[in-house]
Amino acid sequence: MTDNAPAGPPPAASPEPSGAGPATGAPYDAVVLAGGGARRLGGADKPGVQVGGRALLDRVLAACADAATTVVVADPRATARPVRWAREEPAGGGPVAALGAGLRLTTAEYTVVLSADLPFLGADTVHRLLAALRDGDVDGAMLTDDDGRDQPLVAAYRTASLRRALADLATEQGEHAEHAEYAEQGGQSGLTGLPLRRLTGALRLTRLTDPLASFDCDTWEDIAHARARIREHGHVLNEWITAVKNELGIELDVDTRVLLDAARDVAHGVARPAAPLTTFLIGYAAAQGKGDAASVAEASAKVADLATRWEAEHGGGGSAPDAG
Repeated sequence: MTDNAPAGPPPAASPEPSGAGPATGAPYDAVVLAGGGARRLGGADKPGVQVGGRALLDRVLAACADAATTVVVADPRATARPVRWAREEPAGGGPVAALGAGLRLTTAEYTVVLSADLPFLGADTVHRLLAALRDGDVDGAMLTDDDGRDQPLVAAYRTASLRRALADLATEQGEHAEHAEYAEQGGQSGLTGLPLRRLTGALRLTRLTDPLASFDCDTWEDIAHARARIREHGHVLNEWITAVKNELGIELDVDTRVLLDAARDVAHGVARPAAPLTTFLIGYAAAQGKGDAASVAEASAKVADLATRWEAEHGGGGSAPDAG
């Protein structure tokens, strides 16, 4: 088990968030299982496969970025944000044993459990799961896929319920007669090779339907589908902006419509090549100020007003010619 993550790229790293944003209601921890063999991908490094220029693992880590503690059960690797690392013993012991290893590093009342191959999972879905768990008299809330099948690795659980169910499983396997012994020895030996349904079958669960967020990448066909979908018209802009921010180590939520409107006004009222240069200057001006989303919006508004004045001086006679 490794406590500290090699974070990469270093400029993008930031301290682990404190969790408990307004949408979550209470702090939660996250356990991400990323140590499978990816047999249907020919043994490829599935967590590192890129979709939209970002590793699958990093996409999942972005969805649970407000977790108080994030534990990834796998061999350590570079990630877009710092995490804690754990490994089931023996390695390759299956998802139940991996979950047992990861759960040892959690302390929050709720734990979100995720696989590392969910390209379309977002923070909104994580918060929906947590809200359903928090508001219901249940042990967990999980997604179902488009065929109605349970997805126990896209779920939120009460941490105490998971620990109790894992201890019961270990006892049933005859490895540990007492729960205390299970806790002392990490609770992994008796969990090797067990299917997840053995664990979830003992829990009271509520289910949410989200075919997109529950889509996982088991095959190269799945990878191709995910790569194609994010390039569709309704998704490509947000995907690209997110990928750029990740690449540059920028943690800033900007209303892209404001920037696009400013760029459009400049292209129309001044010259088309002026648009990208102007948006660069907007960013530079914002960085010299507070560097936050409000600074970007303020600079964009000033530029849009300037573009309107510029166009008015020339009679508003349609699009300006290219400048070369």
